[in-house]
Amino acid sequence: MNKNELVSAIAEECGVAKKDIEKVVKSLTAVIHKELGNGGKVQIPDLGAFKANERKERTVRNPRTGESMVSPACKVAKFTPAKALKDSVNK
Repeated sequence: MNKNELVSAIAEECGVAKKDIEKVVKSLTAVIHKELGNGGKVQIPDLGAFKANERKERTVRNPRTGESMVSPACKVAKFTPAKALKDSVNK
């Protein structure tokens, strides 16, 4: 499901105009981006939690050439699913 399909499904489920739902989806992603950029955490009940994790500098290998190189330290986004989401996926 892509963003347009998600917007259509939510609009149909809620009986609200697609353009309004699209604004909500864009706002939701913007808030999540901003919070994770600040090192915070976003927790949505029955869905899961998004948080920013620190990844240390590490040595990696280029699979094409076999050459070793250093991957610099960075922040990565991590999603941890809620129990309700895990249960619904494993039905």
